[in-house]
Order: sequence, then structure tokens, then C-alpha cells
Amino acid sequence: MTERHEYPFKTHRLEVEQLLARPLEEVFPFFSDAYNLEQITPDFLKFRVLTPRPIEMRPGTLIDYKLRVRGLPLRWQSEITVWDPPLRFVDEQRRGPYRLWHHEHLFEARAGETLVRDIVDYAVWGGALIDRLFVRRDVERIFRFRQQVLASMFS
Repeated sequence: MTERHEYPFKTHRLEVEQLLARPLEEVFPFFSDAYNLEQITPDFLKFRVLTPRPIEMRPGTLIDYKLRVRGLPLRWQSEITVWDPPLRFVDEQRRGPYRLWHHEHLFEARAGETLVRDIVDYAVWGGALIDRLFVRRDVERIFRFRQQVLASMFS
């Protein structure tokens, strides 16, 4: 289990897990290619990776994206802060729509299958009301879409 960091403002946590019917050796390489995020992100976000290929994944790697949130064009930059293949990596927002975004990706081999866990700690500008009215639903919707696509890809 991942530990919770202390921040001087209110954070929210989303935990999602999914068992994929493929071995870790097939699943982790998919997640280690930042460009594959485009495939598992809903179209309504118009999400695109801007950093040129190839992106070498390691601590300190910065990745730039563009997207639309509720119609507003935004830029997002994340930094890979932990890189421990094939078991774990962490990306953290350095620039973007959130006050905080800390996304831990965990992978566990299970008898020829792979358990994929996402633990996202995030904070929004505007606090709990904005999260409850808008952000939480959007984040949950994005992860539901992601799970559907991954289940199809790794069935």
C-alpha cells in the first residue's frame, strides 16, 4: 500500500485496480510508452502528447501534453519522479489544471495476468465543492474509459 503524503491543502484520492489477462512482460511496456496515453484517454479531452519521440522514461523525465477540459484548451507537464520497471512508476504534474496531481502506477504479476493499480492523489483549485461538482466525476469517467479500453486491448 502506498503512503499518503502531507500537503498544506485538502487532497483527494482515487484508487482503481484492474486485472488484465496478459503477463506483466506485455502490460508494463505498454504503460512505459507515454504516447499510449492517447489511446486510453477519452476523445472528449482531445489529449495529445507534445514531447517528441522517443521519450526515455526515468526519474526527471518531463512530458508535455495538450488537452481540453470542459472545452478549455490547456497544457500539462508531468515529471516522472519514480521509475522502477516493471513494478512501479510515478508521474507528478509540474504544470497543468490541478493544484496537485501525484499518480502512482503499480503492476503485479499474477499467474500469467497483471494486476494494474492506479493511486491518484490530487487537489483542485476551488477546493472540495469544485471537486464534488465537476472534477471527481470527470476523473472517474476518464478512468472508467481507460479500464474499458485496457480490458479490450489485453483480453
